[in-house]
Parts: sequence; structure tokens; C-alpha cells
Amino acid sequence: MASRNTRPGPNPGLKQLGSTTPLPSAPGEAVLERVANPHPRKLYLARFTAPEFTSLCPITGQPDFAHLVIDYAPARWLVESKSLKLYLASYRNHGAFHEDCTLEIAGRLAGFVRPRWLRIAGYWYPRGGMPIDVFWQSGRPPAGLWIPDTGVPAYRGRG
Repeated sequence: MASRNTRPGPNPGLKQLGSTTPLPSAPGEAVLERVANPHPRKLYLARFTAPEFTSLCPITGQPDFAHLVIDYAPARWLVESKSLKLYLASYRNHGAFHEDCTLEIAGRLAGFVRPRWLRIAGYWYPRGGMPIDVFWQSGRPPAGLWIPDTGVPAYRGRG
């Protein structure tokens, strides 16, 4: 599980942004990169949405699909978006249950950028007639943080 610490300044040491970068073959090979938050004292929410996230069922090898919503209140660091996209895409050939994928992503991001607060909502599309949604957050959100709804409608087949 590689991560690259970057330093604030005009040349933050990013290796992937602006260059051709191959898709990592597994999440553990993906390199996350971060940049200094230009507003570390301001309380705000940043959101990443991955409506076409894919992984594999670890038992059958069949593809699983999810709509992920990642919200975080940055502190000192921001996650660099290209590195996050490559990290998320590295799951497409990775076998893991829905809960494992969702919590692994949350843990890696929380440990790497050390935000004030982070939550992830994993809306997994049904296979076998049952959607599985997985939610996690790092704790109570900071007072005064505006947290919009994830915007993902409930599965229409739910009663």
C-alpha cells in the first residue's frame, strides 16, 4: 500500500498528475498523493463521487458495482484527485466483499490525509436481488460543518 507524502510549495512532488500513469493492478499497488491544503484553518467539506466503482466478488469472481460518495473536511492535506481515481479504479480486478472495499477505502484515506472528518457512503447495486449499502464515518462531524445529503436515491426496489 504505497502512499506518497508531498511537501507544500510550488513543486509539491506529484508524480502522477500531468503524466501518463498506468492503472495499478491492485489497491495495494496504488499510490495516493496529497497536496497542502491552501485553507487549512477553514472548515469546509470536499466531496468525491465515483458513480461507476467496480470490484469483484471474492467468491464468484463476478463484477460488483457501486456508487461511492466520499466526503471529508480537510485539515492540513488534500487528496490529489488523479491519484484517488487511479486508486479507486485499481479495485476493478480486486476480489473483496462490499463492506471490505468500502471500509478499506475509508481507512486508507483517513490515515493518509488525516482529515478533520471523513465519511464514505457505498451504495452497492443489487446482485441476487439485494442491494448492500455500507456507510462509515470517522466520528462526529465538526460543529458548523455543512454536510449535504449524498444525493443518491434509495434503491427503487426497496419496500
